Amino acid sequence: MLVKEAQELNKKVCGDCYNYEYDGYVFVDELGERLKANYLSCRFPELLERKGLRRMRFHDLRHSCASLLLANSVPLKHIQEWFGHSDFSTTANIYAHLDYSAKISSAQAMESGLSLPASGGFESRWSSNNLGEN
Repeated sequence: MLVKEAQELNKKVCGDCYNYEYDGYVFVDELGERLKANYLSCRFPELLERKGLRRMRFHDLRHSCASLLLANSVPLKHIQEWFGHSDFSTTANIYAHLDYSAKISSAQAMESGLSLPASGGFESRWSSNNLGEN
């Protein structure tokens, strides 16, 4: 059922008890009362508990969303615009947490881009093999 249809049904069921002051608003309860600004933040922990999920803040979903978008090759500039940040660095520094595989990929890219000398192993340069014994 769509939100508008549900609201129309609530108006019929509640009759004179329905609050028409916020008619046309999307976020109203069954009696037409406006939902409080902290409604989601307060109810989110209850939902997690009912579903057997670990406790987290509602805002943490925003961090996860940015990280998942980045991990799936969405350009950081697009994420910034979607999140509504006026400054690119806000998105880059606060929200775009790299996952472990992205860190490994970055390290491998750096390694392949560097021309490192052959290590010749991990033995000490002062071992008997390298001293050229007389």
